[in-house]
Amino acid sequence: MKARRVKKLDPDGPLVDNAGRIVATRLGELWAFAPTARELGGVDDHHDLRIAAKRLRYVLELFEDQFGADARAARRACRDLQDVLGDLHDCDVLLPRIAERVAALREDDTRAIRERAGTTTALDPALAAAAPHRAAYRGLELLAASVAARRELLAARFAELWAGLERDRVFERLGMAVDASIERARERRRAERRARKAERRLERAERDQREARERAGAAALELERARLERERLLDDDRTDSPR
Repeated sequence: MKARRVKKLDPDGPLVDNAGRIVATRLGELWAFAPTARELGGVDDHHDLRIAAKRLRYVLELFEDQFGADARAARRACRDLQDVLGDLHDCDVLLPRIAERVAALREDDTRAIRERAGTTTALDPALAAAAPHRAAYRGLELLAASVAARRELLAARFAELWAGLERDRVFERLGMAVDASIERARERRRAERRARKAERRLERAERDQREARERAGAAALELERARLERERLLDDDRTDSPR
């Protein structure tokens, strides 16, 4: 099963955002199998669900600290799913191989019996009783029955496990934890942006105050100079005026 592409990853963005996108994508990948999981699905469905659980588990092993207890519970659930579905898959692989082996032995025995029968069409039962692989069938049939019984037990275990995960809302809570963590990160970034804007406004206000003080000081100095100049001119006028 091809993994879904994780969209809108930002190499320069916060870890929690990128981790959240990855976990959400892998969770959606797994959760898409919920309908077939309830119906116990087929061989391919179980295999694909196991792969989806493995991918989500590996992602959570990297990022579960970002999302708390719900992520740890989901990781353990993925591990349990992997185990039971892996054993189930082994049964699904082994049963056809046993059937193929039985078919191959039957073909060999058929050929051997025909060769020993020669041209007669009335086969002697002793020929079948002396088939080369006559002892192998019993063991293979018992093996097939044992594997089939194990598969039924594993299928029941999987159904019970999945029902428990849905009842306890394990993966649903993981999704909520991811969403909540991403939202908190967004709120922090918004607060940081507001703080930076406030800092810039304060810096501008302080700069404006310094510039205003400098202008006021320059104006006061100019005013003092103008007063002194005026007094000097008045003194000159009084000195130059006739008595």
